[in-house]
Amino acid sequence: MFVVEKGYSPYLIKVCPPEVNQLDLLHILPSLSFINVIRIAVDIAVVAFVLYRFIILIRGTRAIQLIKGLVVLFAASFLARILKLSTIDWILEQVRLALVVALPIVFQPELRRALEQLGRGKFFARPLAFLGEEDMSRLISELVRAIQILVKLRYGALIVIERETGVNDYIETGVSLDSVVSAELLINIFVPNTPLHDGAAVIRGDRIVAAGCFLPLSDSPYLNKQLGTRHRAALGISENSDAVAIVVSEETGTVSLAQDGKLVRFLDEKKLREMLEESFVIKTSSQHSYFWQKRW
Repeated sequence: MFVVEKGYSPYLIKVCPPEVNQLDLLHILPSLSFINVIRIAVDIAVVAFVLYRFIILIRGTRAIQLIKGLVVLFAASFLARILKLSTIDWILEQVRLALVVALPIVFQPELRRALEQLGRGKFFARPLAFLGEEDMSRLISELVRAIQILVKLRYGALIVIERETGVNDYIETGVSLDSVVSAELLINIFVPNTPLHDGAAVIRGDRIVAAGCFLPLSDSPYLNKQLGTRHRAALGISENSDAVAIVVSEETGTVSLAQDGKLVRFLDEKKLREMLEESFVIKTSSQHSYFWQKRW
């Protein structure tokens, strides 16, 4: 049955099945609108969660810098269109067309990692939580104890401690361990002429996630020429992330710490512990206190 109502302008046509009258539709429409609201809310929540997991996945990788470059590119294109700079706008439009082909190639490592984690069921896993102050103190004690023994034995070592920025790109170059951090295990990893002693051991939380990892070398012209590959790798990872790297020199037995693109050398046990506590324990405490202040 077709019901035709004449309004102010054009005719409003309602299509009603014979068994449903207009009174029934008035009861159905509110339920349909509520269902639509639920559907939209679920849709937005799923998309937001997937984007959040994607950001966690690419955090600490080169994709972050690439995304920043894309944001700058689109912002420049938007300004060029507003200011009617036709030549610049045309050039940027051609660049955008080229990016459609280039992006899958540029983001190939991140896309591969996302698909692998999705297949392993890790894409929807909970993000890594920060260690508590007590656990971090135990971790620092194990690290300092291991370093002192490595210095006495003159074993070269390179230990990377991940912080907020992930270093998955470099973890994948090594051998997966996923073991609890202990001084004994760290010493065994860096025993000379063993398969893992040449690379870096990467610590995430309270676990050694991988060993034998290859790190980017620093190109800093101010680095002492006498320093070897381990020191350049430690400085390189600190330049590319916020990770902290500890180096034990095989030749001299000196201890160095790289952080925020700076290398501090000739550390004794007390100074090493102080720097690690300043980088981790105090930071963790301030984060907890800020959280509770914000809550109250």
